[in-house]
Amino acid sequence: MQTGKLDKRVVRRYSEAFKVQVVREYEAGEFTGLADAHRKYGIRGNGTVASWLKAYGKEHLMRKVMRVEAVGEANRIQKLEREVRQLKQALGEAKLETLVGEEFLKMACERGGLGGVEEFKKKFDGNL
Repeated sequence: MQTGKLDKRVVRRYSEAFKVQVVREYEAGEFTGLADAHRKYGIRGNGTVASWLKAYGKEHLMRKVMRVEAVGEANRIQKLEREVRQLKQALGEAKLETLVGEEFLKMACERGGLGGVEEFKKKFDGNL
């Protein structure tokens, strides 16, 4: 007896006739897009119908995504991404410095006989 979970995924294999039917319907304009074909027939996998279109030489029917950028826009995006990476690194370093400082303060309070940071804050509140 197995104690683990059984794999309940079902692998679907579509017949050539079915694939050809879907491709012909797509070619005839019966679908507004790939997702429409997937929904109509309950086809799983986002790239299934697209792969059939490619296999049957109908790739030209798929919508193409074209990105139009203004001059220098790509460079600006790269610059902003670089700045985000640098800021994340700086934030990480600042967090690390804060943690080290907090630990140092705890150790100093304990060695100074104050018990802890809260006792230090009470004793010296406003007197620094």
